[in-house]
Amino acid sequence: MKYKEIRLKIRRMDMGTASKNKEVREQVSFKIPVSTKQRVDLLAEATRRSRTFVIEEAIEHYLSINEWQVRSIQQGLKDIDHDRVVAQESIENIWEEKLADTVDKNR
Repeated sequence: MKYKEIRLKIRRMDMGTASKNKEVREQVSFKIPVSTKQRVDLLAEATRRSRTFVIEEAIEHYLSINEWQVRSIQQGLKDIDHDRVVAQESIENIWEEKLADTVDKNR
């Protein structure tokens, strides 16, 4: 797989001196497959955005999803530690009752 180096500026919050609306930008360099760069370029062109904008949006989206997932897992582990769990059988019984009350009995 061929890789091509690209450079972009990503957002980083500077909590010390920057105001809430200002963000300090820091340059980051990394390599991605040529095919991925081509996809970024095509999307940037189609949306009339810059390559940097598309990459920043993709990174922000990825981070948001994965940060949410990690927080959810950590909360679930805390729930287990504090015995805040429901048995699988209980959940299955609840759903069986709900299905029994539906109009479509073939489900």
